[in-house]
Amino acid sequence: TPVTAFFAAAPKFAAMALFARAMVTPFSGVLDDWRPIIAMLAVASMMVGAFSAIQQTNIKRLMAYSSIGHMGYALIGIAAATTDGISSVLIYMAIYIAMTIGTFAAILMMRRRGGLTENIADLAGLAKTNTPLALILSVLFFSLAGVPPTAGFFGKWYVFVAAVDAHLVWLAVVGAVMSVISAFYYLRVVAIMWFNEAAPAFERDQGAALGWTAALSALLIFPGLVIFIGRLAEAARGAASVLF
Repeated sequence: TPVTAFFAAAPKFAAMALFARAMVTPFSGVLDDWRPIIAMLAVASMMVGAFSAIQQTNIKRLMAYSSIGHMGYALIGIAAATTDGISSVLIYMAIYIAMTIGTFAAILMMRRRGGLTENIADLAGLAKTNTPLALILSVLFFSLAGVPPTAGFFGKWYVFVAAVDAHLVWLAVVGAVMSVISAFYYLRVVAIMWFNEAAPAFERDQGAALGWTAALSALLIFPGLVIFIGRLAEAARGAASVLF
């Protein structure tokens, strides 16, 4: 259900915010000691997420492994340890929650004969059998990949800029490279939906809640948050400034 999707994503936001507060507030005096550790955790998370997800044929496992990578991008902002760095974490995690809720709602609509279908191959030709669902998933996967002008692109942009401003150029470069690698497995799914021969159609009657959740999440990702990204950034910066 959409509620399940929410609880799959929301605790990560809370955990990341708590971790940021724990690192920045009590340990600000030893910044040079803990910053390299967080930076290496970010690199490890991005690499594990990218190289594990790229092998998956099950869409739920793909999302699970890729979520490790997304936490790595958020850790880049914590490693920056500046107001802009922490605000970039809040921006990234807010966008990540919207993307995750929408994607899981769409996945829960992938049913045949009453059973949930999870194989990526079962999405083949979805654009021919269920164009609205294919469009929704395409927007969400483009955003997860960080393709402009979706909200996911701006989430990564703020994180990378914060890293560069904190003289962590190497970390921003690693993040950009991992982002390109992760884009492969997201865009591969999009290509399967639009260019492969159509697999048997999914059941249409999945209830209004899932459909509306997926559709509204996609609209929030593009163009919603793109239009209001300035306001989101301002609110995030205000919240982050409390820690400094």
